[in-house]
Formats: sequence, C-alpha cells, structure tokens
Amino acid sequence: MAQKPITLTTAYGLETPDHSRQLYADWAESYDRSFAQETGYILPDQVAGLFAAAEGCGPVLDVGAGTGLCGVALNRRGIAPIDATDISPEMLAQALRKDVYRDVIEADLTVGVPVPRAAYAGVVSSGTFTHGHVGPEVLPGLLRLARPGAVFALAVNARFSARSGFASALERLQDGGWIRNLTLPEVAIYGAKATGPHSADTALIAVFSKV
Repeated sequence: MAQKPITLTTAYGLETPDHSRQLYADWAESYDRSFAQETGYILPDQVAGLFAAAEGCGPVLDVGAGTGLCGVALNRRGIAPIDATDISPEMLAQALRKDVYRDVIEADLTVGVPVPRAAYAGVVSSGTFTHGHVGPEVLPGLLRLARPGAVFALAVNARFSARSGFASALERLQDGGWIRNLTLPEVAIYGAKATGPHSADTALIAVFSKV
C-alpha cells in the first residue's frame, strides 16, 4: 500500500516529541520539494530579512532548522557562522547538504540544547513555534544560550500565538527585564501564488534583544 502523503495538517496534529521524530524522518527527503516549493513557503526568508534588518550577526543558532531553509536565507545575506538544531536527525542531514552550517545539534527544545551558556549572538526560528510543535515554555532555555545584546527573530504562527499566549509571554519577559525592543510584525507564511487551506496563514515574527 502506498504511503499516505504527509501534509501540513499532519504536522499540525503532532502530539509528542516521538511523533515529531517519526513524521520528520519520513518527510525529510521530500520536504523541500513537496512542501516548501509547492506551497511557496517564504517564512524562512522573512525571518532572515528581519534578523538582518535588526543588525543581527553570527554566531547564530537556527532553532528547529529543519532542512536548512532559514540558514540558506541568512547565508545569502552574509550572516555567519550558523549552527542548526532540530529534533530530527534526518532533517539535519538534509540541512548539512546545503553547506551553510558550521555545526548541527540534535535536540528536543523541551529538554534543552546541549551548548554552553551565552554561546550565540543571534537566535532565529522559522517554523518551530506553531501548532503541534513547541510553545513559549522553551523561551527561557533559548535566552540562556544567547549573549547579552543577542538579536532574536522567532516566527510564531499567528493563530498559534493567540491560542498559546505567546505574545503575552514575550511581553512578560520584556516587563521582567529579560528582553528589550520587542516588536511583533505580522508577515505572510506563503507567497502570493500559494493555494490550499493554509495559503493565507500569517506569522508574527518576534524581534527583540536579550538584555
């Protein structure tokens, strides 16, 4: 029997880290073609553009890097070095092939990324903070990995943000003196020619600096 095609709806329905590992193991080889190209997925470029506009620089950690689309967009803007972290070793293998990463780190964000404190001058993410993946509970751990003054550009699915209280969590971090200069511009996830049930979806890109 032919394998049922993997769709965004499948990814949005993930419930556990093990479910994520299995889905992305199956999807990794075809992800760029069957998802990114076919849907006109522009969110990684949106994130890289806003990170660069905020004068972000390397070393950068690409969180939930997947097959490396955001790393490619950062590299195109001259930003380096870049490390990638993802829960899926198969996705990271695809990312390595793009030859834009210094290192790749397999990690579950809900457990933590095994790198030293204050290792990075920038942190980006372009697909991890969404339905079926992870929420604002991992933000303190990401802040631990960043140097004072580090620039963040984190894409958050707009509907997921409303449901999870993501924007409110960021505002509490700013009020508590952990981050500063928070902005939340809303951008398209897919290009103008995208079709399908999620073609009009948007994301908030949380741009801020660590205090």
